[in-house]
Amino acid sequence: MKNTLNLQLFANEVQTTLLSGLSAEMKTFYDMTLIDEAGPQLVHDQFGQKRPIPQNGGKNIEFRKFATLPKATTPLTEGVTPDGKSLTVSTVTATVSQYGDYITQSDVLELTALDNTILEATKILGRQAGATLDTVVRNVLQSGTNVTYCPKKSGDTETEVTTRSGLDATCKLTVDVVQQVVAKLRAQNAPTVDGYYIAVIHPYVAYDLMRDPEWIDAHKYATPENLYSGEIGKIAGVRFVQSSEAKIYNDNTCPVKTAASGENPAVYRSVFGSLFFGDGAYGVTEVTGGGLQTIVKQKGSAGTSDPLDQRSSVGWKALKTAEILIPNYLVRVESCSPKFETAPAN
Repeated sequence: MKNTLNLQLFANEVQTTLLSGLSAEMKTFYDMTLIDEAGPQLVHDQFGQKRPIPQNGGKNIEFRKFATLPKATTPLTEGVTPDGKSLTVSTVTATVSQYGDYITQSDVLELTALDNTILEATKILGRQAGATLDTVVRNVLQSGTNVTYCPKKSGDTETEVTTRSGLDATCKLTVDVVQQVVAKLRAQNAPTVDGYYIAVIHPYVAYDLMRDPEWIDAHKYATPENLYSGEIGKIAGVRFVQSSEAKIYNDNTCPVKTAASGENPAVYRSVFGSLFFGDGAYGVTEVTGGGLQTIVKQKGSAGTSDPLDQRSSVGWKALKTAEILIPNYLVRVESCSPKFETAPAN
C-alpha cells in the first residue's frame, strides 16, 4: 500500500508540471505503467521466441531456428573418433511495423479533474496497446496451414470435416480432438513447454471443453501459483490459456446458418480458431527495450497549432512483428459452439 501511494503522489506531480515537461524518471514511470497495463492483454505474445527491437538496424529483424540432428544409428568403432555434426542454423526474416494511438485532453479537464488524468489515460492506452499488439501476433499465427477441423457428431458416429464451411453446430472442441492434436504434435517431434503443449482458446470454446469430466481447473494444480497469464486449466497434456481475443471467424468462408432470402443476407455460423503449439513454434518482438513506449506532450508544445495552450496529449507507439518459425509445431483447430452460434468476428 505504501508503494502504491508513493507512485500516485509521483504521478500527481506530473499533472501539475506539464508546462515544464517530463523528467526522465517521470517518463520511465509512465512507460512502465503502460507496459504493466499492456501485459495481461499479451496472451498470444507470451509464448513466442523473443527478439529485441534492433537499434538503428532498419525495419527487418531475424529469428533463428536450429535444425534437428538425424539419428546416430551407426555403432562406434573402438578407438576411432567418429565424424561429428555441426549446428545448422537458418534465419527467418520479418519486417516490423509501427502501431500507435493517443488521447487529447483539454486544459480545463486537467484543472478540474479530481483524478490524475494522465495516469488514467496511460492505463487505458496500455490496455489498448496490449490488445492491438496481441492481435498482430494472433493474426500471424492464424495464417498457419497446419489445420485440424473438429468432426461432426451424431450420437456415437463421427464424420470427418475437411473445410471450414463443412463445420456445423456439433463440431465442438472435445477431449478426443485435443488428444488427436497432441498426437499430431508429438508425431512431428514438437518440443513441449515444461512438459506440456500450450493452447490459446476463446472463452466460448472453453465453455464447451470445461464441461468434460476429465477437465482439471487451474486452481486444482499441484503448484497453482505457476500459471501463465490467462491460464484456466489443463487436459491431455495441454495447458489452456483463455483470451477473448482468440480468433473468431464469421464470414462467407464459414458454414451457413440461415440461407439468404429476399433482402435478408445469409447468416453465417461462427467458427473459432484455437491455437495449439509447442516450444519455438513462433517468434515475436519484445515490448520492452523500446518496443512499446509512452509519448506525453504538454500544453503549448504544438506551437501555433495550439496558440492558447489548451491541449495536451498522451499516446503510445510500438514496433511489432511476429513470424511462424516451425509450421509443424503449430496447429490451428477450428470448431463451432452450439451455445454461441453467431458470435461476431474479431
